[in-house]
Amino acid sequence: MKFGLALAGLLPFLGTALAQSVSWCDPQNGLCLQTIQKKNMLDPLNPTGTYDLTIGVAFPTSTASTEFIGEIIGTNNVVWAGYDLAASMANNLMIIVWRNGNNFVYSARMAAGYVVPTIYSGPTITQLASSMVNSTHWKFVFRCQNCTSWTGANGAVSIQESQGSGYGVCLNSTANCVTTPSSASSDMKQHNDFGNWGMNIAGARTSAYTQYLTGYGSSSTSSVPASTSSIRTSSTRTSSTTTVSSTAIPTPYDYIVVGAGAAGIVVADRLSEAGKKVLLLERGGPSTKETGGKREVPSWATSTGLTRFDIPGLFENMFGAADPWWWCKDMTVFGGCLMGGGTVINGMLYYTSPDYEFSSIYGWPAEWGNPTPAINKMTARLPYYDNPSPDGVRYLDQVYTLLKKHFVTLGYGEANINDNRNWKDSVFGHPTYNFNNGIRSGVTHTYLQTAKARSNFKLLMWTMAQSVKRNSGQIVGVQTNNTIDLPNGLATLTSKGRVILSGGVYGTARILFSSGIGPADMIAQAAASTIASQLPPAAQYINLPVGYYVSDNPSINLVFTHPSVDDYDNWQPIWSSPRTADANKYVASRSGVFAGSSPRFNFWKALGGSDGKTRWMQGTARPGGWPSTNLPFNETARFTITFYLSLGVTSRGRIGMN
Repeated sequence: MKFGLALAGLLPFLGTALAQSVSWCDPQNGLCLQTIQKKNMLDPLNPTGTYDLTIGVAFPTSTASTEFIGEIIGTNNVVWAGYDLAASMANNLMIIVWRNGNNFVYSARMAAGYVVPTIYSGPTITQLASSMVNSTHWKFVFRCQNCTSWTGANGAVSIQESQGSGYGVCLNSTANCVTTPSSASSDMKQHNDFGNWGMNIAGARTSAYTQYLTGYGSSSTSSVPASTSSIRTSSTRTSSTTTVSSTAIPTPYDYIVVGAGAAGIVVADRLSEAGKKVLLLERGGPSTKETGGKREVPSWATSTGLTRFDIPGLFENMFGAADPWWWCKDMTVFGGCLMGGGTVINGMLYYTSPDYEFSSIYGWPAEWGNPTPAINKMTARLPYYDNPSPDGVRYLDQVYTLLKKHFVTLGYGEANINDNRNWKDSVFGHPTYNFNNGIRSGVTHTYLQTAKARSNFKLLMWTMAQSVKRNSGQIVGVQTNNTIDLPNGLATLTSKGRVILSGGVYGTARILFSSGIGPADMIAQAAASTIASQLPPAAQYINLPVGYYVSDNPSINLVFTHPSVDDYDNWQPIWSSPRTADANKYVASRSGVFAGSSPRFNFWKALGGSDGKTRWMQGTARPGGWPSTNLPFNETARFTITFYLSLGVTSRGRIGMN
């Protein structure tokens, strides 16, 4: 969970750098509070969903008092909400609340860094009478005693009369936001969305504080039944107050790169290497240990600090985990919404392309016909290995030994695939991986690290690009959900700046549709949805075939059994209870079965069609599999061969959104 970034040095400038709280009186309970109201906020994991959040406070007139009254109101899709009493999440007091049925569960918490916060002892939180739940919203009203100071990493911290504050929410688009809703000390998921504002504590001081302790102001009645109370209803919610927009001057960039996956990280590094000022946006958070990831560390590898995204042998568990939060929730196919994108959730098979794949017959420029210099430059930074275990031993290699006999009989030749990259017909070999010393490597360990070392490069995680903003045909910036680091959530360009969308084929198409760029039917979908506010005026729509001409990549799995094969328990126990000897070997030396992912055999074949065209088939084989049969079979000896039809495929599809 991450509410915001440290802003201690910016507190004197909160009046211009952050949106400010405003005075608002709750019409249901009569409490007049200093309040921030967020209405119709987009759910980053469900672009068609929105949420509302209100956080307000009242303080006694005495500045010596150590308590306050708070009110948090959320739409029912807000599973938990957090009020951070300072602008930085780390080492500051926060109030967390969630519902357990129609009851509220709440706690004071603190985090040592940008990790899940734990219980903080000292404050006393008491729920007040006007708290309620109805069919659309919930409202938690509380008294927080001993809550105006706390002990942070550098000693005592106290609330100031003009105070930076933060919020975070976990929405129901994420499964299991709270592990045990009945327990105030339950583990909890990271936020979906977050923000900061300046809270006017001086303006929150009221002589009616003693009356407010009843849960009601003098103008309200305490006889309103909690079960039928209403906060705000209808889809056209209005407020008697408005939130002041940020007036901070944004930082313009030469390039804004959207999506920190294989393409985005590399292009951001190369552009910053060329001296350009680059902003890289990633909608998710850390993944591998190298990127700051601390979640998803298996209990048997705690001493290493390595996550499931680091340990190659945990690849198969990506698809069988109890809570696979790393998959993008707004697309119907697997996509990685975290730092590194697909490079940290795939099997890391790493094959350099043959020259003919860049041929002009496939639509590439003629000067691309010789990719060798570029490939050599890439592999110098991203070496490949066909034996991932540092001790030089090939583990769980029965599938390779078995299939080698059959493929040799069929006339296939054996090769080190990347050492013979132009040989992609009737050839087989051991898989070539992008692992290094038994750990997942790739762009996050190389290109990202050199980019981060440059002062002209900035990375923002937890920042979802909603649309590209333009003035007619000129792109001027990228609208995001991140109002902490970017004034009003807008990342801006220099006068000759450029935006590079590298959010994958699905993510990039979504951003363009939401920006009024694409086929008329998709723009119409966007205009009729909750993201309509992101669109430019209709006169500025640009009709382009975004999402068209997508190439198919069909595949089929064939599952076999053979008595010589160890299917490794079909990779099922690897997360919680792996084979002890294999787990211990990996922890001790990064060697063994867990140093590589599941594939053990790869092959290629060129296929001539009746239409005179050549199509290439690629295949992968691995231990384990899921046969679709009611017939008995040896459940300890399964292996799977996957056939893919790739280069040369002529069928095309289309990407859209609904």
